[in-house]
Amino acid sequence: MIDIRLHGRGGQGVMTSSYLIAEAALLEDKFVHAFPTFGPERSGAPIAAFARISDEKFYVKTEVYEPDIVVVQDPSLLSQIDVTKGLQEGGIILINTDDPNKDTVRNIKEKRPDAKIYTVNASLIAKEEIGLSVTNTAILGALCKITENAIIELKMLEKAIQTRFKGKGAIAEKNIRAINRSYTEVKK
Repeated sequence: MIDIRLHGRGGQGVMTSSYLIAEAALLEDKFVHAFPTFGPERSGAPIAAFARISDEKFYVKTEVYEPDIVVVQDPSLLSQIDVTKGLQEGGIILINTDDPNKDTVRNIKEKRPDAKIYTVNASLIAKEEIGLSVTNTAILGALCKITENAIIELKMLEKAIQTRFKGKGAIAEKNIRAINRSYTEVKK
């Protein structure tokens, strides 16, 4: 079983990210559970969402306390919350940032030298490919790449996006361009 925790802010599509991960995994006949955790927060407040994926049935319905992978959609959260909390030994952290050498990213590397840390400028990709600064899909292509398509395959993510944005004009196409671009631009 793979547990993924996603961090972002209300209105950034963090919930949609977890649902797209789950929808792509379902297309691969995997067992999934995806859900957010938040209270009455306002738009812009920190939130987390989760995805749990397995090749076998599971009955765990709790929050993800010890993730294998952490995805940070909003880099400003790095200085506000401990995104490494509970991360499995040797786990993966994927950070949306325009500068992988920022102090906040370096602090994460120093705090968790065992972790595999990857970065991608999902904000820029989203602005250029989708026309919005909503990074929820732009970061998911990078997730496929860094996990070598083992959790979800890029082509299944594309199908999930086509289904999710069906009937919404060119939105699906723009999001597919964004995930393909982040797939190629992610860095370790």
